[in-house]
Amino acid sequence: MNHRAIALGLACLASFLTQGAAAQGLRPSGAAGTGLSRMSPAAPSFTLPASGASTALRQADFIVAVGNSEPVTTNEVRARATRIAQQMAQQGAALPPADVLAREALERLILEKIQLQLAREVGMKVDDFAVGQAEESVAKQNNVSLAEMHRRLAADGISKERFREELRNQLLLQRLRERDVQSRVRVSDLDVDQYLREQQSGADASRLDINLGHILVTVPENASPAQVSERQARAQRAADKVRAGEDFAAVAAEFSDSPEAKTAGGLLGMRPADRYPELFVSATAQLPVGGIAGPVRSGAGFHVLKLADKSTTGIPTLVTQNHVRHILLRTGPQLTESAAAARLADYRRRIVASQADFAELAREHSQDGSAKQGGDLGWANPGRYVPEFEQAVNALKPGDISEPLVSRFGVHLIQLVERREAKLTQREQRDMARDTVREKKVEEALTTWMQELRGRAYVEYREAPQ
Repeated sequence: MNHRAIALGLACLASFLTQGAAAQGLRPSGAAGTGLSRMSPAAPSFTLPASGASTALRQADFIVAVGNSEPVTTNEVRARATRIAQQMAQQGAALPPADVLAREALERLILEKIQLQLAREVGMKVDDFAVGQAEESVAKQNNVSLAEMHRRLAADGISKERFREELRNQLLLQRLRERDVQSRVRVSDLDVDQYLREQQSGADASRLDINLGHILVTVPENASPAQVSERQARAQRAADKVRAGEDFAAVAAEFSDSPEAKTAGGLLGMRPADRYPELFVSATAQLPVGGIAGPVRSGAGFHVLKLADKSTTGIPTLVTQNHVRHILLRTGPQLTESAAAARLADYRRRIVASQADFAELAREHSQDGSAKQGGDLGWANPGRYVPEFEQAVNALKPGDISEPLVSRFGVHLIQLVERREAKLTQREQRDMARDTVREKKVEEALTTWMQELRGRAYVEYREAPQ
């Protein structure tokens, strides 16, 4: 695992960290993200030292900006710019000029430090158990043990402590955003009606939403021709298998270096085509639903793509539904995440040993509204739950029980009861439309909130020492 793999893990972590929830303590209110920063037009141009610069210059670390007394250094900007570039390469996106990339990294760091300072001021904390869970998630995404991940991180100059602190900060940022942004978002029936009308109107008839299956076979930086050939052959074997009718999720789990292969059967999710890399859209443009494209080459490696679904309304017609139940213990001053996890781990041990019944324990101990139903949440479509909860569900087989899982609502013990393929009813399609509208509103609210924070902050940019 090099920085590219680490960045991938962090990107996936960020993916589930940028989402919230409402009903039953589990429904997500949507994801939010930002592109190249437009927060501070007054920021000076800032370019990292070139790779060919002297050793002394490359190793120099100086403060380039201060946001509300929080300093940002060249080393921090350099590391963040590298991560952004690696994430873009993984997605097959073209890289911006170096000065634009450095500016984006600087602005992201300033915003993050402002938010972290606010989180500390209001007394927000993240339990070590939650950090450990996030750390294990990154290791799983990279298909290595914790010990191996720490070893490779150390080889890249990243200590275990530094890595855990970064995870803690990401979790803290998410909790702050959930607290301050989610309350701003309301979705009415009129909003849903308008969205559906827009999707069905002639003006939007050309809009295409697609769900792609993705298998990524990475190619190391500075790979030899022999290495490139070997990786291309591996991608071709994966493509041949899925074209021959083998299950895409199984092939993705076997061949793909992308994290969604282990958490979502290789599926990237239904989204507007223009939110996918242009490479992916062009490669699948002429495919029927179920068709396979690739391998196609990007800066990250070789991609095999499946057109899993497409829609002009933004709503899938056929989905995989999960029937789950859970036990929720809410955390607070009287119950830490670690203590709740230990209690749920004991419940799990007793259930697995046939010493207790899941439903009875849920009725007795769960602090969710589903407790009276033995923790039963019924059938759920994709996107129904917060990402960390859904990720855990997707990793289970029917009958399996998860390890204790931390979410914004507390700590969960989850059992997957059944799984099925189903066509959406009109009501279910409307519910998914509501989730789509909420996602858009959350994204808009997050952008506004960040602009407000940035506008209130004192930011000082500093020139490099001469």
